[in-house]
Amino acid sequence: MTTKKASASRRGFLGKIALGGAAVTAGTLASPQVSRAQTTVFRFQSTWPQRDIFHEMAGDYVKRVNEMTGTRFRLELLAAGAVVGAFQMQDAVHSGSLDGGHGVAAYWYGKNKAYSLFGTAPPWFGDANSLLAWYYYGGGERLYNELLNDVTKVNVVAYLTGPMPTQPFGWFKNAITTPEQLRGLKYRTVGLAADLYRAMGAAVTIVAGGEIVPALERGLLDAAEFNNPSSDRVLGFPDVAKNYMLQSFHQKVECFEVLFNKAKFDGLPAEIKNILKYAAEAASSDMIWKAHDRYPRDLQAIRQAGVRVTSTPRPILEAQLKAWDTVIQELSADAYFKKVVDSQRAWTQRVTGFFLNYEASDSLAYNHFFARRG
Repeated sequence: MTTKKASASRRGFLGKIALGGAAVTAGTLASPQVSRAQTTVFRFQSTWPQRDIFHEMAGDYVKRVNEMTGTRFRLELLAAGAVVGAFQMQDAVHSGSLDGGHGVAAYWYGKNKAYSLFGTAPPWFGDANSLLAWYYYGGGERLYNELLNDVTKVNVVAYLTGPMPTQPFGWFKNAITTPEQLRGLKYRTVGLAADLYRAMGAAVTIVAGGEIVPALERGLLDAAEFNNPSSDRVLGFPDVAKNYMLQSFHQKVECFEVLFNKAKFDGLPAEIKNILKYAAEAASSDMIWKAHDRYPRDLQAIRQAGVRVTSTPRPILEAQLKAWDTVIQELSADAYFKKVVDSQRAWTQRVTGFFLNYEASDSLAYNHFFARRG
């Protein structure tokens, strides 16, 4: 964190001022106050490569904060690796090497697997907005603060933001049609999805987004998932794999996380703290609106580049759900993990169940208006 002095005009009335031959002493005039406004600057690093749409979305949050705080406060956005690697960002914010950052909770899975419940949760939520609704209205925020403050004891303040659509099954050098083909496959993912695919027999490697394509090029990976068509396209996946499989239960819902060093955050004025919080809410809506525009455009460009885009076969989806049962049961031996799982289950039964009964079928309406007719 740095502080910069803002420019201020200075006027002084010294000695005597002659007005129409009459002498007026400085003591008869009020001396104006000298402005000494300061700008507090937080170094704020994302966990995303500079060219990734996710880094752009981190910038959208930063833009909202900076425009609302004016000259009082500013976030200085840095890309992954500027100070630390993507998976070290939480540690850097905890220590104060960074003042804040933008990432996903699943990236801290190595410290405690429950982090992934707040990032890439099991596929019982209807969508990622329901995950965020559980977080802010279903007790999730209290549980996450318990994980941060009591379980892993990190010196950070966190806001979850930015609901993500279902992530593709991923990029494959050779098409996958059965669950058995995953056995021994060198596959990249993160968070609880790593446990899921290990349960399905894959050889899982966890690497940050910017390292995936080089690993595919060198043969260190046979297949990988990252997140979405816009990220995947700009990171170069179509150059190293020609089979792109959509739809999956490994990361059906995910959201971003905004982090700040707790001691530095606590030292800010209340109005700045509120801006940091409410900007996360505003950026959350804007992010999913932008995704609606950009992801379909980039998927079309991927198709035009000669990539074979297919839907994941139903037997693989069913095998994923069975593997989730195994992973959840095993990890629920930990009391804190089970407490979060029980909270999410209760929310899903009440809320997702409501919307399944409440909403008419999207596919029925879409097919009526847009499906080709013989």
